[in-house]
Amino acid sequence: MKISGAQIVVEQLIANGATTVFGYPGGAVLALYDELYKQSDRLEHILTAHEQGAVHAADGYARTNKRTGVVIATSGPGATNLVTGIANAYLDSIPMVIVTGNVPLSIHGKDSFQEVDVIGITGPIVKHSFVVRDIKDLEHTLNEAFRIAQTGRRGPVLVDVPKSVQTDFCEYFWKPVHPVEPPVCPEFDAQAMADAIKNRKRPYIYAGGGVIASGASAELLELSKKLSAPVGLSMMGLTALPKDYPLNLGMCGMHGQYVSTTAAAESDLIIALGVRFSDRATGNVDEYEKNKLIIHIDIDNAEIGKNVTPGLSVCGDVRHVLAKLLPLIEKAENPEWLARIETLKKAEVEQVFVNKDYNPRNIIETVCKFSSDETVVATDVGQHQMWALQFYNFKTPGMLLTSGGLGAMGFGMGAAVGACFAGDKAKTVLFTGDGSFAMNLIELATAVTYKLPIVVILINNGALGLPLQWQHTFFEDRDAYSRLDRKTDFPALAKAFGAHGHRADSVSELEAILKDLPDDLPTVIDCQIEQSEMVFPMIPPGGSVKNIILRG
Repeated sequence: MKISGAQIVVEQLIANGATTVFGYPGGAVLALYDELYKQSDRLEHILTAHEQGAVHAADGYARTNKRTGVVIATSGPGATNLVTGIANAYLDSIPMVIVTGNVPLSIHGKDSFQEVDVIGITGPIVKHSFVVRDIKDLEHTLNEAFRIAQTGRRGPVLVDVPKSVQTDFCEYFWKPVHPVEPPVCPEFDAQAMADAIKNRKRPYIYAGGGVIASGASAELLELSKKLSAPVGLSMMGLTALPKDYPLNLGMCGMHGQYVSTTAAAESDLIIALGVRFSDRATGNVDEYEKNKLIIHIDIDNAEIGKNVTPGLSVCGDVRHVLAKLLPLIEKAENPEWLARIETLKKAEVEQVFVNKDYNPRNIIETVCKFSSDETVVATDVGQHQMWALQFYNFKTPGMLLTSGGLGAMGFGMGAAVGACFAGDKAKTVLFTGDGSFAMNLIELATAVTYKLPIVVILINNGALGLPLQWQHTFFEDRDAYSRLDRKTDFPALAKAFGAHGHRADSVSELEAILKDLPDDLPTVIDCQIEQSEMVFPMIPPGGSVKNIILRG
């Protein structure tokens, strides 16, 4: 039976397991949108307010339900509006298929209306990209896009489909899609690795997003218990262990916990699981590597040896590698090391806030008190993000959605929308700041339209908090354009969108609002804090734990 290219796109999205897609229509994808309309009973399309909101929503959807996110946009500005979200998914290893329209092949490459080289623009920030020039290639190309997005180190794949390919016809046979092959454990000398671990007295496990992606939280916990090893977490790996597990030292690195970063520095062995060794995590690499063996396990061979030099390494899925390694590891007690960890915990300097009664910590802890262990929490980027990572009591893997590698302000609202759809419209929390929220607050319109119970906790200090803090610390307090001085009434703005809007000036007011949240509309709660509040600890860029700043 002959069908159009637009029909093939829809059929292949469905065949590859897509049930929800996010996007925004335009001239170069109208044929595709006509098919989405016809097939709306089989494939749900979520219309966002902006293409950037759509790609962040596809990202949040993928992170929450562990499936491949799908986003659709038109050519030209539609495609370029996706760039930040694609880069974000690439750096955080989020599986995504991006379908863009383009001008017909007959005028391709002639600087036609709304034509851009989306392949050239996005080349460095995708796992792979395709331009479909023949409708007969469309089915295979889309299947390949899903396969590539999901295998190995996951990430975004772009498929550019010219308008003429969408309207062409060819034979289509509805062939089944072969499931993605699960990862297999690579061959490695597990006994040699176990022997190298055995002789170390101060083991430290550094766990990242690869643990979440591979579903290896149980194996991580077993490894920690077997070795009596504390665990430090990257931003992407923060929910890999419950926060209240005694050997979970929390996030390490620039704004990580003092005990976590110091223990990494004092260890004689770092077992790194699914991490990139980002500069924000390591600081000065020479200091970071000093006097220790580093074992690096990661699914992406390009990451091994890129930022630090491991003594031993395995390129493979974390869960499969640990499954082979764990039976060979002998139980260790390490009492002196654990005593040292307890000493470091006691030496941890409590974050001191200017306002003792109403500050980021008690705002975040109050929100946590009114949320379940399964509540998905999204953040934007900035001080509020660091405070949320420090103070929210995460207990379930994968419940945190945050922009790790790219640090994209404006990520949170779109991600919360996607997560809410992935969670069948369950309550979703977004911690944001007034700077980040202003970038993509237009997606409140999406949340209202689809009746999503997203709770926006706006930690509002009237500034770009982290730039202001850095200016205070490193630029002799010259606050160059980081104080926003805006007059926006966020609760009123929320109500103008059709959402609920409140201002909470105390913990008791916040509690009263959280006790009575609607389950069919978003709520924005403006929590105004002192502009002088800062995030600590802080290690200066390129520094080490020797340079850590504990107070302002």
